[in-house]
Order: sequence, then structure tokens, then C-alpha cells
Amino acid sequence: MHYLVFQLQAPLSSWGESAVGEFRGTAEHPTQSAVVGLVGAALGLLRDDEAAHAALRDGYGVAVALLSGGSLLRDYHTAQVPPRAALKGRPQATRRHELAVPRTALSTILSTRDYRQNAGSLVAMQSRSGGTPPHTLADLASALRHPKFTLYLGRKTCAPGAPLWPQVIEAESAQAGFAAYAVLFEAARRAAADNRGRQPLEPLPRVSRIAFDDHIEAGVPHDLSTRRKDRLIRRKGWQFADRTEYIAIIPDDVCTEAGPCTSV
Repeated sequence: MHYLVFQLQAPLSSWGESAVGEFRGTAEHPTQSAVVGLVGAALGLLRDDEAAHAALRDGYGVAVALLSGGSLLRDYHTAQVPPRAALKGRPQATRRHELAVPRTALSTILSTRDYRQNAGSLVAMQSRSGGTPPHTLADLASALRHPKFTLYLGRKTCAPGAPLWPQVIEAESAQAGFAAYAVLFEAARRAAADNRGRQPLEPLPRVSRIAFDDHIEAGVPHDLSTRRKDRLIRRKGWQFADRTEYIAIIPDDVCTEAGPCTSV
């Protein structure tokens, strides 16, 4: 079996949970909808192309290996907004257009937004058996190397802190694919050392847990399951449905000398 594996590391990332009132929380690892949106941006899909996003959602299974949950950063956020009546029938191509109303008409909304600092994950995608994936894994890897649109990790302020370095790997499972990726990553890191022996980036941390869906061969039994509202329905309308996510806790002694370890 073949898997597309890539890394997501950044100083700041935010993986949206269900929003309640003015609070905008974040999960520790990427949501399914975030992976679909990231790959869609790399391919150059427009947000209103619902059929293309649905094909991405239904064409692949996804597993996420958590390298580091990072630390929580909570931002008290304020924003000026015009009344809804002032927006009717008026184009709003930019933020400047949106705010082109008398200052006395503007009001302020408050929200609390969570981010993860210095978090990192590996993502594995597998073509779903019996389905018709819209793109080969090699094509997805090429798009992630040369994205059509700017990539960000959850919010536009969260730029990747390292190359995604996508690799198509032949492995028995996503767990084995993560371990193989770690070996390739470490070899490439050492090969890129300068004449003083300094290597770019840092070694990958070990995998502490793997989250996966029903449509990928994870290679590890799950310890618990949970319901997450991150199955994309309409990207343009920000509508999401529930799905079951399985979580496997990876013990410390299940590792390789090269880095994250997931295979026994």
C-alpha cells in the first residue's frame, strides 16, 4: 500500500473545534477538514468548488501522528464590524470595502481564540479502496511542494514553520509509513549539513499518539474513539458534520533510533 506522508510544523497553528459563542478553541492535532482544506489550497481549488472538495474528502483516508501538542496560547480578539443592513447589496471584496461605512455605524465584537505554539504533526493519506480518488498521491505530493494558493495551518496567520516535505511511501500501514518517513527525514537532514556539520531543522520528536478514520489502514489498535464535527459538508458555508475518530496511544518504548517511532 502507498501513503502520502507530510509534516505540519509551525510557531502557531489552530485546528478549529466547534465554536460556542465568542470562544474559538483548537484541537492539538489537525482536523479532517483542515487536511482537506490544506490539500485543496495546494491544488488551487476555489472555496466554492464544493464538488472538488467533496471528492477530496471522500477519496482518501487520513491518519495524523502527533509529534508535539505544543503549548496553548489564548488571544483576546477584538474586531470592528458594520451592521448587517449596511452590507446588503454592497460588494465586500476587501476588508476596506466592508468597513466603508460611517464610523458611528461600526460596532466591536469580542472573541477568545486559541492557538497551539510550536506544535507538530505528521499526516498520512491513503487512497480509499473501492473509491475513485480525484488525484494520485504523487500528484498531491507535487501540489504540496508547489502550492497554487498560500498554505496555512488553520488560520491565515499560521504560516508553516518548515517545508511540508511530502513523500509517497510504500508501507504496510500508516504507522509503518510514519516510521519510514522519520528515517527518510533524518537521512535528508544529515545530508543537508553545512561544512561545519550544522543541520537544518531539528530531529522529529517521537510520535505520542495516532488519530485516524475508518478509511485508512492505521496498523495500530485504537485505545479510544470520539465524535468530531470536522467532516466537511460545505466549505463556502462553513458547514461540518460528525464523524468517528479513533485514537491510539503510542508507548515510549515503541520507537526507532531515527526519530518518531511507531513500528514495533
